[in-house]
Amino acid sequence: HSLCLDLAVKSQSRPGQPWCHVQGSVDTKPFLQYDSDSNKVIPLGYLGEEVNDTKAWTELSQTVGEAGRELRMVLPVIKLYKKEMGGPPTLQIRLCCQREAEQCSGASLLFSLNGWTALFLDNMSITWTVIDPGVTRLKEEWESNQELAEYFRKISTGDCSYWLREFLKHWENMLLPEPTGN
Repeated sequence: HSLCLDLAVKSQSRPGQPWCHVQGSVDTKPFLQYDSDSNKVIPLGYLGEEVNDTKAWTELSQTVGEAGRELRMVLPVIKLYKKEMGGPPTLQIRLCCQREAEQCSGASLLFSLNGWTALFLDNMSITWTVIDPGVTRLKEEWESNQELAEYFRKISTGDCSYWLREFLKHWENMLLPEPTGN
């Protein structure tokens, strides 16, 4: 099973438009949504409704808002590295973790700028892959900001795995594979 959080953070937004939006999914099925304007995590579908009053949901809700604020502070640095972007950058991060045999079997962060995939971090091996050479300095900035890097490593390898484990207790019968047939 996997849990993914897709975060989109803008340095600037128009009035009435959130600067941060998050969608969470488990095994590609959406179960939560967050935006910075309401500062609330909204459950989606049966999966979200099933877990929205758990301790793990409360912790996830707090972390999502906090992560958005942390990422927004990185955006001015990104703008310096990608001058040709034209306009305020939008940073998208896909944070995922996988669980197999009752333990975390994978954790990663995929960074995109304005929709262009830029960096991939395998948090299990701490291996960076630069997809867009224009963001090499961004990778160096991320690596030099040990506090921020450790914050996201902890979320993807620890918190995410914990949330997924806790949610799976409620979702066991709901995440059965879809029947295939004619």
